[in-house]
Amino acid sequence: MSALALVGMLVVAGAAPSEGMARVGPGRIQPAFQQDRGDGAAGAEIEVPAFLLDRHPVTNAEFLEFVRRHPEWQRGRVSPLFADERYLARWASPLDPGPDAPLRAPVTEVSWFAARAYCKSRGARLPTENEWELAARAGADEPGFTARILAWYAQPTPKVLPEVARGEPNAWGVYDLHGLVWEWVSDFTNALVSGDSRDPGDPDRIQFCGAGALALRDKRDYATFMRVAFRSSLEARYSIANLGFRCARDLP
Repeated sequence: MSALALVGMLVVAGAAPSEGMARVGPGRIQPAFQQDRGDGAAGAEIEVPAFLLDRHPVTNAEFLEFVRRHPEWQRGRVSPLFADERYLARWASPLDPGPDAPLRAPVTEVSWFAARAYCKSRGARLPTENEWELAARAGADEPGFTARILAWYAQPTPKVLPEVARGEPNAWGVYDLHGLVWEWVSDFTNALVSGDSRDPGDPDRIQFCGAGALALRDKRDYATFMRVAFRSSLEARYSIANLGFRCARDLP
């Protein structure tokens, strides 16, 4: 991380150290899969402009305030077109997260539609996949970085999730990108794990499961493949026990 990038990690004015938004980027990321765009620039680095990102995932307390102000997003009122039957199922009632969803824990079982509506209510948006990956790959050169992520992926989701921002922030000043919950991104099907996103020779042969890792740029980076594969399995109305979100915002 350059000194300029470290200087660029800003806290929104008046926010506590673990609150508000952090400045992330600008930066470049390598695409997870080798893709031939037809111009001889297969797998070229992707430029990601600077943006603001929530320092931690949206909490149950924050989402509770949202559904109080926007009752159409309360459990039992939201249209089945926009959320499945598991929407906010962890909560004790539509307006009470209860003991299984501590107020400072990340909200989960929230559909993409609901997450997007929450961010819009704040004048923000969901981060793109490239933005999220730029923030999440901070520290990727550190020994054991990928191993720690894979170890978390292997653990079952606890009944009661821990509070946000209990550990150390990454180099951008952002907490919990790994080790707490998966997170929605705006374009979650952008890198769909299918034959046409990898080997053009035989799409049926390697388009599913572990064989898709054959087209990874870095065969050791199975953690990134797992994230892309997970996102590609989602539908926008899904509400999952270990899937939360955070918001982003363009720089002024």
